[in-house]
Amino acid sequence: MPDNSSGEVTGELAALDFAAVSPEEFARIVKGLSARQLSEVMHGELRTRVLGEVFGRMRQQFRPEAAGGLTALIRWKITGDTEVVYETALADGTCAVTEGRSDAEPRTTLIMADTEFLKLVSGNGNPITMFMMRKLKVAGDVGLASGLTRYFDIPKA
Repeated sequence: MPDNSSGEVTGELAALDFAAVSPEEFARIVKGLSARQLSEVMHGELRTRVLGEVFGRMRQQFRPEAAGGLTALIRWKITGDTEVVYETALADGTCAVTEGRSDAEPRTTLIMADTEFLKLVSGNGNPITMFMMRKLKVAGDVGLASGLTRYFDIPKA
């Protein structure tokens, strides 16, 4: 896919059944696209589908044994054409994901652009490097944010 123009890549991704794409395959797709291609893909209905699938899989990717008794609300703010907010509630070895902002106070909020989000959740981006380069902003509990990757199975491309 990396040799294709952005329009072709967008068309190919739009035709994908994201529910049938494994996390590892998703990681390979993200790794094969340039930042410009990732940015161009994340528009309109395709962006909604990609974000919905990624957040929809968080429950399956959650590692309750790693989280133990952790209780925390994580708010994700994904910037792009518009800001999209999801929340991940970890409690008693469970992970619940909701779209939209609740009235609850999050323990940590992660703010990043579409491209950085895709790199982060596909294992193609180093969260510490992203934070240091200000591509990932954290409000609230930075310690919790820095350890989030150990609570989820992150695919490897």
